[in-house]
Amino acid sequence: MRNRYPVLDELDRKILDRYQRDTRLPAQEIGRAIGLSVAAVQRRLKRMRGTGVITAEVACVAPEAVGHPLTCIVTVDIEREKAADLERFRRRILAHARVQQCYYVTGQADFVLVVFARDMADYEDFTRQVFLADGNVKSFMTHVVLERVRVGMMTPIAAPDSTS
Repeated sequence: MRNRYPVLDELDRKILDRYQRDTRLPAQEIGRAIGLSVAAVQRRLKRMRGTGVITAEVACVAPEAVGHPLTCIVTVDIEREKAADLERFRRRILAHARVQQCYYVTGQADFVLVVFARDMADYEDFTRQVFLADGNVKSFMTHVVLERVRVGMMTPIAAPDSTS
């Protein structure tokens, strides 16, 4: 299978490693750290944005600070798994801002979701709208998060031949 992304050289990887930790880092600081000019860093970042290597530049917000202190990990088992049924479920999930992440997975469940809520009543309302109202949801299991030990979207930046 052909990779749809461009080949990244060592300098691209060094830029990505620093940039994903803090997108506010000036290109001058990144360049100084890895031995490139400001213009070269900016060109490489622009190329990586344009080719989809960098998919977004976002702020990470503490859910508790904005009224969503409850995090639930939810596994969902779907009754019928035809393409149209799966797509319908995906669209339902995409329509809900409470769903922060959704993965179509192998194993006992079909989907794993990360859901934010104000409290248990708010989460229960969500389950009624999304799972109980969907005749194709066979079952779901909720795991309430007691502590967010590690949360992040950083991708390990390894050399192409690295196994780590």
